[in-house]
Amino acid sequence: MYYDWLDQWDERRAQRGEEGKKKTDLVLDAERAFPGATNVATIEAFCRLADQAVADPCFFDAPGGRDQGLDKQNGWLKFSSDMSTDVEKNNVVWAKITESASFGQALVIFHHWNASARNRQIAQFFSRRGVTVVEIAMPYHFERQRPGSSHADYMLSANLGRTIQSVRQAVWDGRKLLRWLRSEGYREISVLGMSLGSWVAGLIAAHDPAVSKASLFLTAGSLADMVWTGRATRAIRDSLEPAIGLTDLRRAWAPLNMENYAHRLARPDLDLHVVLAKRDKVVLPELSERFMHGLKVAGARPNILHLNCGHYSLGLPPYILLAGLSLKRFLSAIAKSAR
Repeated sequence: MYYDWLDQWDERRAQRGEEGKKKTDLVLDAERAFPGATNVATIEAFCRLADQAVADPCFFDAPGGRDQGLDKQNGWLKFSSDMSTDVEKNNVVWAKITESASFGQALVIFHHWNASARNRQIAQFFSRRGVTVVEIAMPYHFERQRPGSSHADYMLSANLGRTIQSVRQAVWDGRKLLRWLRSEGYREISVLGMSLGSWVAGLIAAHDPAVSKASLFLTAGSLADMVWTGRATRAIRDSLEPAIGLTDLRRAWAPLNMENYAHRLARPDLDLHVVLAKRDKVVLPELSERFMHGLKVAGARPNILHLNCGHYSLGLPPYILLAGLSLKRFLSAIAKSAR
């Protein structure tokens, strides 16, 4: 009976999240995803460019030499994104810094899709335990929200190219923040990603050796599969389905599929921590398990915590407490190895 109530709680929360999400048309917008692309009028042509991006080891590398102009004031870091979009507010990145009394260890947090507030409790919990916490705004979130929008519809949508551009921008922004942390003297840098934020955190960990530990909450490998099957993205599937099937969507969004970078996530100097929800209707458990299997085949040994809750009810006690304690143990291993 308790789990029936829990499932109903998750469903009510999902229904509230549907407010403002509308069906649109599929748009290729290849030039946003792949600058310089011209005359891309078919899904097949878009997919060929996506194939090339997956094979390009530098696809998630931002242009060099642009780390000037980072402004830290009153617990906030503000800097220009290295990727320029047509939404001016989105081109300025904001990050909230909760410093610890100790020094040398930092945790960068990437929140879930449509997050409405940063998590002061998490930041204070870890800062009191010697970890400086930096909560970065992903594209079109928080201070970067598109004027007039009810949610971060430009971050994840039926616009194939803009979705790739947005996730790529999030990776660039995160890596720029990591470079700043390194320049400030932090030598142990971890990333924490939640739901959509886990894709960003995972892609950063896969491509940036500055990350020593990555914790991924409510994650999977294929963003295409998550959107196609997930409870929170029905409006996007309804927009996509008349024009594209799942097979082509997987190929179109292959640059965002963490399964394609499993070998990078299995590098020996990266530790992985994963929290999954057995009753998740947003990121289906079978998608998560497929990703975990791929990581293990590649040689990774992720520390996995399975909780018998749903996607949204992970935020309820006792589940959030169990997840937090598991993360604390995972991060504390950094301090032990550094001594």
